[in-house]
Amino acid sequence: MDKGRISSMQMGMMMYLSIIATAILTVPSITAKYAKQDLWLSPIWASIVGFLTIIIIIHLSKRFPQQTFFQICEQTIGKLTTKFLGLLYFIFFLVATGQITRTYAEFIKIFFAKTPVSVIMITMLILSAFTVIAGIEVIGRVAQFFFPIFVFSVFIIIFLLIPQLEPNNLLPVLENGLLPSLKGAIVPQIWFGEFFIMIFLLPSLSDSRKGMRWGIITILMVLVTFIIINLTVLFILDQNTEFYVYPFLSATQLVNLGDYIENIDPIIIALWILGTFIKTTVFYYVTILTAAQWLNLSDYKPLVWPLGILIVEVSFWAVPNLMVNSHLDIAVFPLLFPIMQTIIPLMLLLVVLIKRKLKNLESIKLRGYE
Repeated sequence: MDKGRISSMQMGMMMYLSIIATAILTVPSITAKYAKQDLWLSPIWASIVGFLTIIIIIHLSKRFPQQTFFQICEQTIGKLTTKFLGLLYFIFFLVATGQITRTYAEFIKIFFAKTPVSVIMITMLILSAFTVIAGIEVIGRVAQFFFPIFVFSVFIIIFLLIPQLEPNNLLPVLENGLLPSLKGAIVPQIWFGEFFIMIFLLPSLSDSRKGMRWGIITILMVLVTFIIINLTVLFILDQNTEFYVYPFLSATQLVNLGDYIENIDPIIIALWILGTFIKTTVFYYVTILTAAQWLNLSDYKPLVWPLGILIVEVSFWAVPNLMVNSHLDIAVFPLLFPIMQTIIPLMLLLVVLIKRKLKNLESIKLRGYE
């Protein structure tokens, strides 16, 4: 369906930007509500979901090389069940893409209050649509171009915040035991579970043998970034972190070096736009692939514009405002995302292993009869 090829490193860059872009602004405050000063520990527990997800999809990919996710499903659980599962995943990715787009628009509207939300979303989706039409190879190259800009900018901002840091805010560590930090990991695990998207990218790798390596490297990079961002926010905002909608943005507003470097909000906006563009494009691409494979189409491109319109509609319907978005992040997605991204692939892998085991037992019995 898409003959383009990307490297494992480009895949890792796509995944890093797709996860970190939206996480660094909203996740620290949600984590702080439960973990308090132990919010820096929560990403460590949450990353376990990411490692498990990657192990599952890599094992599935090795057993069914160059197969799409739904081809794997067909060979494992049959065509009828795969059709039903494909519809579920299409709805899932459609809602997820709509939520990402709406979250981006709500953030940008803070700085452009008179711009309609619909205009912000449509502008982003048009750019993403052209990139999706260009194919996976172009998406990989765009991610490779934006990756060093994003990472360098984030760590420069953190470096500029060093004079404002108060490391004593970290204490006391584990004051109430591990439970608060474990509760704080419930929301971040959603983002780590998004490594499931790799299963749609693995068939396009030009160096598939390095897929596992770069998957693990990317998880470690995401984990380190999570911890550093959480520590930075904690050292500046202390216990007030949970009361900020965008704590990292609030922390960066304190940058002031001799009245020469201050008011770096435009940098944060630019980072958010770059990162969210990659995330929106990746999810848009996966949504299109899911729909095309479910409908048994030979080309996904005719679906790009119709589904773009549908994504805009879903973003208004599923996420009408920030309160609903926050409710989804806290009460709905922590249950839904692990089921779709980790548990179902795990069940597929178990079915594959059981079938292989039964097949081996049957072959042994046949040899015994002979």
